[in-house]
Amino acid sequence: MSSRIAKELDEFGITRLPQLVGPQTLREMQAAFAGRLTDMRWNDNDGYERTERYRFMVQDVLTLAQGFVDIAVHPLVKEGLRDYLGESCELVEAKGWKSLPTKKDFHGWHGDCWYDQDKVKDRIPREVKLAFYLTDVTSGAFQFIKGSHGKVVPRVYKKHEVPELSLERMVAMTGPAGSAFLFDTSGIHRQSIPILEARQAIFLNYHDPSVPLQQEDIEYYRYHPLLLNAAFLGNLTAEDYRLLGFGNKTNYIHAFQRRAQHRGFQAMMQMGYTTKLYAGEIRRRVTGKLARLLGMK
Repeated sequence: MSSRIAKELDEFGITRLPQLVGPQTLREMQAAFAGRLTDMRWNDNDGYERTERYRFMVQDVLTLAQGFVDIAVHPLVKEGLRDYLGESCELVEAKGWKSLPTKKDFHGWHGDCWYDQDKVKDRIPREVKLAFYLTDVTSGAFQFIKGSHGKVVPRVYKKHEVPELSLERMVAMTGPAGSAFLFDTSGIHRQSIPILEARQAIFLNYHDPSVPLQQEDIEYYRYHPLLLNAAFLGNLTAEDYRLLGFGNKTNYIHAFQRRAQHRGFQAMMQMGYTTKLYAGEIRRRVTGKLARLLGMK
């Protein structure tokens, strides 16, 4: 391994990166991301998703601003990934979230479970995430136990197991907006508490797409081929095309439809919205007739 980034990933499982974008690009990224946090995604409103109380999830951030694509294929990031993960790695997920202020430990210590552990037993496949802060993070920071990566099969740790973890090797990744770091997701990490101010961050996920995925992620279609914005793809290299998965259909599912989790509630909302549209149509007709009658007079 030639690069400093890869050496630190190999030894510690985590490494801080220098500033990846300038102030103007950062402002554009912040504004684009904040625009998706205004409302929940629904009908014709492309906002955030919410599956839990304490986080607003923004999917497919590569479609939002040039800066998100730029950091995904930044030369330093590519060099570190090439040396640590090898040439077969690709960017397989690009999303972020807003973590809300809370004292609840809702995202405790864990290693990321993503591959099929029944099919892959002889090794722990490597996966790396690029974390990028869009807001200053002084509380509720990402925490990582250095050197815990690649040791045990990734899983969630229960509260009674926490005292057994090597917390003396824990590092908290605080920092201003624009801070970035890479980490091996098999390492033990968490969202720390308390979160005193809302935190906005994105996480770009890189691994070998040929590694079999766990069934839960297949059913969710979590690692689908990336959604991209053509306006941001003008200066890509052949290596960038490969890293972004151009032409790779390994985890593509034809005509995929996600199973609804709240079907009854959704049906009720659709009925209410249809009623609203119908009422609006009647109101326009009545208003039009009144206007014509008054015009005759």
